[in-house]
Amino acid sequence: MLHTLTQDLTAGRSLGDEQIADAVAALLNEEVSAPVKAAFLTALAGKGETAAEITGFARELRGRALQPPLDPQTRARQILDVCGTGGDKLNTFNISTTVALVAAAAGVTVAKHGNRAITSHAGSADVLEALGIRVDLPPEAAAHSLRDHGFAFFFAQMYHPAFKHMGPARRLCAEKGQRTIFNFLGPLLNPVHPTAQLIGVPDPKLCEPMALALQGLGCRRGMVVSGKVEIESGASGWLDELSILGENHVAEFYHEHGFHRSVMELDHFPLQPAKLADLTGGSATDNAKIVRLILEGREKGPKRDAVLLNGAAALFVAGRSDDLIAGWSLAKETIDSGKAAAKLNALVAAA
Repeated sequence: MLHTLTQDLTAGRSLGDEQIADAVAALLNEEVSAPVKAAFLTALAGKGETAAEITGFARELRGRALQPPLDPQTRARQILDVCGTGGDKLNTFNISTTVALVAAAAGVTVAKHGNRAITSHAGSADVLEALGIRVDLPPEAAAHSLRDHGFAFFFAQMYHPAFKHMGPARRLCAEKGQRTIFNFLGPLLNPVHPTAQLIGVPDPKLCEPMALALQGLGCRRGMVVSGKVEIESGASGWLDELSILGENHVAEFYHEHGFHRSVMELDHFPLQPAKLADLTGGSATDNAKIVRLILEGREKGPKRDAVLLNGAAALFVAGRSDDLIAGWSLAKETIDSGKAAAKLNALVAAA
């Protein structure tokens, strides 16, 4: 089956829903060899994944995930996730994780989905663990944390056990420098099914298809962003975050209507002069120190600006502000008032 689908992709034909379901079943089947899976993923990437294919794969994989038992009152809330796909290889500190904590401190219910580092020095699980926050809560305990504290981490490897059968094929692709659909599916697979999401991608061409996929999965409000940076060699790169260093490509929607694409201007934000090195992170321990300094209001430089800019987008998507300027002000007030540090300390105390 997978061989036939690979031939279809090589011929430039896109996959329908039934073919996607067959493909996912084969990819997660331990009896199908890694080279066969890798050939399929390579052919899919070579053709270029359509928004419909991304939606279909995400829907199939979400249907196989463990579902945390959220109570009706928690489920009725606006639930936010802030997550980058990773893969920009620019070694910034954990901006989206910091933003998730700021949003939670501002009163948003945040279901943070993530994993350990794959392409960076410290993934969201690594830095939260270094901060002292539990990342390995079983589903029921994570649901209780979301209800009682307005924040919980949903560790990807705990909720997607079938993914272990994809590891060898993904490693084969990685060894050849071949990216696959699994390099950017992660933010679409949150088992909580958030009602609002801010997603970062390391290629502006992914903004529209990822936003269309998120919309197709039933998310009420979403924004997918990619931010430009200048690298010291003179070349350009793209962050899987909003950038304080260059133009930002944005695709966003509200419910099933109002899909909009734009390039976001930075003129209205009080950004300090900065370069990519000012956003550099390190190990999980290093990044945890950076996160704490920001949340405690002791970091006043470009790293704080990056959190305020992305925090503005997160709070806007979550419906806590009417626009990005108001979102920036709310993120700033949340830090400067001590609420962000208090939220961090409360989550650590609850661990």
